[in-house]
Amino acid sequence: MILLSRDQLKQIVDAAEAAYPGECCGLIVGCVRENGDVKASRVVPSPNVAGGDAQGARRDRFEVDPELRLKLQRELESGPERIVGLYHSHPDHSAQPSAFDLESVWEPEFVWVITAVEEGQAVHTTAHVLDREGRQFREVGLRTADWEPYPVRGPLPGQERGD
Repeated sequence: MILLSRDQLKQIVDAAEAAYPGECCGLIVGCVRENGDVKASRVVPSPNVAGGDAQGARRDRFEVDPELRLKLQRELESGPERIVGLYHSHPDHSAQPSAFDLESVWEPEFVWVITAVEEGQAVHTTAHVLDREGRQFREVGLRTADWEPYPVRGPLPGQERGD
């Protein structure tokens, strides 16, 4: 599972909508908890350096700026946090990893957060990790850090006696 704050999720969704019809991308910084959950502390937007049209971003590819990534790795090397994932958008496609995404995995432990954007509007965001064999992605839970279980109320009137 990956835990994002509401603001972090909004940053990702806003970037996906702003980049449309191209793909947005960025890195996720945080830590991995003992139970395996990934807790994001910040999202770091990146220019999409995959090339493309006059607007810059391609419609079907993304590439995080390698200079940004190296700078971020250097910044994090002496602390408890690290790059734990990346995000990108899929314009007019589902929020499921593509064959190109699978071919592009350079850090098998990263969480991949994908936002589907239809006609400029973000419609779905999912999170994925690579399976142990490195052959395919599997979906993992994505929650905002302020998530709480639904409240539970007591029995309805008349149900206390087993009616």
